[in-house]
Amino acid sequence: MTTPEFIREIRAHAGNRLLLLPAVTAIVVDDRGRVLLGRRSDTGRWAVVGGIAEPGEQPADTAVREVYEETAVRCVAERVVMVEMLEPVTYPNGDVCQFQDITFRCRATGGEARANDEESLEVAWFAPDALPPLDPFGLNRVRRALGDEPTWFAPAGELPEEVPAGPAGIPADRRGGAPAWVPEGIPE
Repeated sequence: MTTPEFIREIRAHAGNRLLLLPAVTAIVVDDRGRVLLGRRSDTGRWAVVGGIAEPGEQPADTAVREVYEETAVRCVAERVVMVEMLEPVTYPNGDVCQFQDITFRCRATGGEARANDEESLEVAWFAPDALPPLDPFGLNRVRRALGDEPTWFAPAGELPEEVPAGPAGIPADRRGGAPAWVPEGIPE
């Protein structure tokens, strides 16, 4: 979970000031309707897959790359589920980042799910009604990806009060939280 080189270069000039970073979340579903999750090495908790876009990289390509890097699963991005500006995150070293997240629903096309890098302790497929505990960020994205609503985005100046109840018995709860995939040590 090292800091990407392009962020180090920006930090050399910007110091700890707020960086707006493009990020994606990938909700990967297999042909049996199961959802791919990874158990994070930094927290030990199950989470959705995601990461930061490289300069010039299209968001759907970022989703496909991150899924493969973290899980060894091949996938294709099928649709945009939601677009959201997340709250700023301040890291212990004082660096401040704000992530603009684009969440994609992706379809698995191959590969064998495994922890494919140091970011995950393990990866596994879960039936929607048998998900491990997820934070509100991940649960909201899984629920929306499995539904058939149009792409969600916050209307100008508004935040949703409640997330609608999801399919397959996934309970409704309030949205929120920093992205599950942001590593604690990303800034240096």
